[in-house]
Amino acid sequence: MVDLGLDLSEHGRWSVLAVTGEVDVATAPRLREQLVELVGSGKNHIVVDLEGVEFLDSTGLGVLVGALKRVRTSDGDLALVCTEPRILKVFEITGLTKVFTIHRSVDEATAG
Repeated sequence: MVDLGLDLSEHGRWSVLAVTGEVDVATAPRLREQLVELVGSGKNHIVVDLEGVEFLDSTGLGVLVGALKRVRTSDGDLALVCTEPRILKVFEITGLTKVFTIHRSVDEATAG
């Protein structure tokens, strides 16, 4: 069984959440909890680094969309870091590349 790893760090005004493992129906609630906690504590500029993610299903996508809506209601933003073709394809197929800003690195995502 592959677990979900969540590692939080700060890069200037951005909170960077590095996600590893699989984001699916079993692990997505932990990701949701972490993102809700971040926004609840006033962090509204978040980068979710998906470079270590091996699998992402519709439940995981729902968590990310929900987090994006949550940060935008507090005048924030949520950006993604993803270069893995299999994971990027999920965003392309669902049309979410038009919703999320997807960067090639954490440095690129936090530069602005």
